[in-house]
Amino acid sequence: MTQIPIFELKQVSQQFGKFRALTNLNLQIFPGERVALLGPSGAGKSTLIRLLNGMLLPTQGEVWVLGRNLARISPRQLRQVQRHLGTVYQQFNLVNNLQVIHNVNAGHLGRWSLMKAVVSLLFPQEVETALRALTQVGIPEKLYAPTEELSGGQQQRVALARVLVQNPEAILADEPISNLDLQLSREIMDLLKEMSETRGKTLVTSLHSLEFACSHCDRLVGLQQGRIIFDVPTVALSQTMIEELYHVQEITYN
Repeated sequence: MTQIPIFELKQVSQQFGKFRALTNLNLQIFPGERVALLGPSGAGKSTLIRLLNGMLLPTQGEVWVLGRNLARISPRQLRQVQRHLGTVYQQFNLVNNLQVIHNVNAGHLGRWSLMKAVVSLLFPQEVETALRALTQVGIPEKLYAPTEELSGGQQQRVALARVLVQNPEAILADEPISNLDLQLSREIMDLLKEMSETRGKTLVTSLHSLEFACSHCDRLVGLQQGRIIFDVPTVALSQTMIEELYHVQEITYN
């Protein structure tokens, strides 16, 4: 039985004014894969993430997610698709003046009624679910803490807890460790890998760190000036590919 891709790009290009961010991308990502998007700044990694989660529609070509062509569905149907996608952003995308529990409970918003969401701001709902998610990411004691008082690493954990509560089919992580030190970066990448492995979630993450891409993902997609220059299993990555991607003589990696 042929497996259906969870994400598929068909001849996709993305233009912003006169700037072409992506050019003629063809890509398939299948359920359960852990895919790292690699490349220098400006290569098009974040743009690709935004296409995959439906925040952008392509200038040319087709983006298919969960078997749906995103350009051919209604806004309501698009929101239904997006409920199955959890996105972790570099900037965390949290509401800083709310308590942690409310940011975690934002993972429910695709399922909750408007009334339940409003009530929850006054009387937090599904507290045990939020607590379990925060326990999984290692900060259960922050359940009622003001989000603005957390460190960057703790805020990223809140963002991951929100995704756990959402329970999506795929996790899209846009530079999730770029603002974190080495130890916190490893902890966040470990959490993302664990969420993928133990829950069977597809993971697509853009990374600057070649080391974490190789240690935590099973497939690497190299982007340069908006084009895919390689798409290989992690074990097949070569020094020649690295040099071509980054235009440097040597980068060591584990």
